[in-house]
Order: sequence, then C-alpha cells, then structure tokens
Amino acid sequence: MNWKDELKPLGIIVILFFAAFFLPVGVHRFDNALMEALELVKWYAEEHVLLCLVPAFFIAGAIGVFVSQNAVMKYLGPAAKKWIAYLVASVSGTILAVCSCTILPLFAGIYKRGAGLGPAVAFLYSGPAISVLSIILTARILGPEIGIARAVGAILFAFVIGILMEFFFRSEEAERSAQIHVPESGESRPLYQTIIYFFFMVMILVFANWGKPDVQEGLWWTIFSAKWMITSVSAVIFGIVLVMWYEHKAWKIILIGAVSVLFAVAFPQIPIIAFSAGFIGLTWSASTSSDENGSWIYASWDFAKQILPLLLMGVFVAGFLLGRPGNEGIIPNEWVSALVGGNSLFANFFSSIVGAFMYFATLTEVPIVQGLMGSGMGKGPSLALLLAGPALSLPNMLVIRSVIGTKMTAVFVILVVIMATISGMIYGMI
Repeated sequence: MNWKDELKPLGIIVILFFAAFFLPVGVHRFDNALMEALELVKWYAEEHVLLCLVPAFFIAGAIGVFVSQNAVMKYLGPAAKKWIAYLVASVSGTILAVCSCTILPLFAGIYKRGAGLGPAVAFLYSGPAISVLSIILTARILGPEIGIARAVGAILFAFVIGILMEFFFRSEEAERSAQIHVPESGESRPLYQTIIYFFFMVMILVFANWGKPDVQEGLWWTIFSAKWMITSVSAVIFGIVLVMWYEHKAWKIILIGAVSVLFAVAFPQIPIIAFSAGFIGLTWSASTSSDENGSWIYASWDFAKQILPLLLMGVFVAGFLLGRPGNEGIIPNEWVSALVGGNSLFANFFSSIVGAFMYFATLTEVPIVQGLMGSGMGKGPSLALLLAGPALSLPNMLVIRSVIGTKMTAVFVILVVIMATISGMIYGMI
C-alpha cells in the first residue's frame, strides 16, 4: 500500500473529525443560526417550491421542447440584432414577479436553446429586478424618488451587464455559436398557438404568487383578492389549449380539473393542495400523451434535478449566515446595520455584497430595506441593496455556475456588485 496516496482522504477525515469534535452545539448563536437555516429552508419549501419553482420548471421544459431553436436564435441569439435581443430580454422582466431563484429555470432554458450570453444574462437580471410590482411597491413604501431610481437603475443594469458579459466572453461565445446546430425545419405549429400556450402558463405562475399588499384597498388588493380565481381561469384556458393544439386527451384534462376543484372545495384555506394536484395531473397527462409531451416532462425534470438541490443547499447556508427576514443568523444584524449607515464607498459596497448573498423572496426586499433605513441605513446603500439583492443570492449563484461555469458566474456577480455600489454612491450624492 502506498501511504502517500492515502494522505488526502486521511486529511479529510481528520478535518471532519475536529469539525465535529469542536462543533459549538449548545452555544446560543450557533444553535439559533442552525434553526434559522432550517426555518428558512422549511419556509422556502412551503412558499416557493410548489408555487414558484414547479411552474417555472414546466415553462423551462416547454421552452426546450415547444419553442423552436430558430425562434430563440432569431430574437436572442448571437447573430440577432442587438437592440432587439436586449430589448426583449430586459422588458420580459417587467411581467415576471419572480425571485432570483424562480428565474433560473427560465434562464437555463433559453440559454441552452441557443440564446446569446448577453441577452440571456440581461434576462436573468431583469426577471427579478424590474417587475412592475416591485417598482410600484418600492415607490409606495420607500418613496417615489427611490422607486424611480430603482426602475432606471435596473433597466440600465440589464443592458449594461448583458453587453459587458458578451464583450468579456466574446471568444467563448463565438466558439459556442459555432457548435450550435440550428435545424432548417420551420415551426411545428403556428406561432400564435405557442404564444397563447406560454402566455397562460406565465399567467398561472404570476398570479399564483401575487403578493399581499400592505393596504387593503386599490387595484393591487383587488387583484390579490381574486388571485386564485384568475389562476383557476388561466388553468382552464390552458387546459383547453392543451386539448386543442397539444394532443392531450380531453377526458384527462377534465378529470384533472374535477380533482383540483374537489381539493379546492375540501381545503379552501390551503389552495396549494389543489394547485399541486393540478400539476401532478398535468405531469400524468403529458407523460402519457404524445412523444412531444413526454419530452416536455423529461426536460422539466432535468431542470428540477439540476437546480432544486443546489437551491435548497444555498438557502440553508444563506439562512445560517444571515437568518430569515426580521431574524438573524450567525452574523448579528447590528453588524450589518452599523456598516451600511451614511453614504461612504464602503457602506455602498458592503450593502451590495450583503444583497448579493442574502436570499430575498419576491417583493420582500422592500420591507427589509424599510426596516434597515429605520435603523440608520443611508439612501445610497438602500438603493445598492435594492439593485443587487433581488437579482442575486447564494443559492442563485450556485445554480448559475452549473449553467454557465465558474468564471462567467464570478464576472456576472462582480459586475452586479460594482454597478450597485456605483449607483448607490451616485444616488446618495444627489
């Protein structure tokens, strides 16, 4: 036996032993941070996996199966007109009220389908950062000035970061473009059918996750009150589309709808049960229909296998370090509040870093920033957090790395942090 070959596993065993031996179990801060990590994972599983990620996986799988590579290359590919590609990628974020994790399957779907790195990254940033809901909520709670600054900053970010990523990795993109084979065959069905199909899937995703507004009046409250009705109507129309154009059996769709309605009536206060039943039924219907629909389910499953474990691991680590919103992990909240006061370069940079690694659920960044501002956070660092936080998180970074690699992910994160810091500095001086 060559003992030199055993030094590495021996070293790993020794490190794990001492880590376990000196594990600070019983120390309040460690125990609390561990509970925060578990609580955050539990909350994420309850609030986001079924309502956000499952529909996103289905949409991402559908992009890979039902959207022709020609269409992706035409509007988002490396050879597409730049202004069209970036406009489509950036504006798409305005209709998606999704978090930094829910956007990942959609980003992976269009990138693997042939979208250029720049437009794909612009879409990745814009999805969680430029939603109409987040901008309006920011303006209402934090003031119109910071709301406008966030809207302008986020749109510029999407363009600039995408363009810079494309420039920095132009040789890699040229090599990748040469390897992409685009079939010459045209669309298998009319474009309007594909648009309607995706429109109602996005409607289900958006309205199932419509957040509760602070004020119980006005348009947003009206929509919130009717969110499940809108989601249900969208699901019914989507079922009709599946039968008419996507080769699903009518009796299967009717059975799925009937079972979902029964669950909705039996558990009116837990709509996620009926929602989940609908997607389980959809999986059954699609996997037992045509080969094309079966490919849709397999593609969606591939995204789930790739993304979900990394997300849950990242959420656990983020919870351990920073805790849930309103709580704290191993890092005391007082440290964070003390470091983001004023408008210094360090305060803006630190705010951007914290925002980049902390996990924000959809729209939760606004009340968090409101609380930090009440504790003395400067207006520059506030904007920096709003620009870096929703678009990035530790779990988000882990998944992005699995799609585009370590080097590109690192550059993307650095660009977001630098631009958020600069934007915060400028805004703080105005």
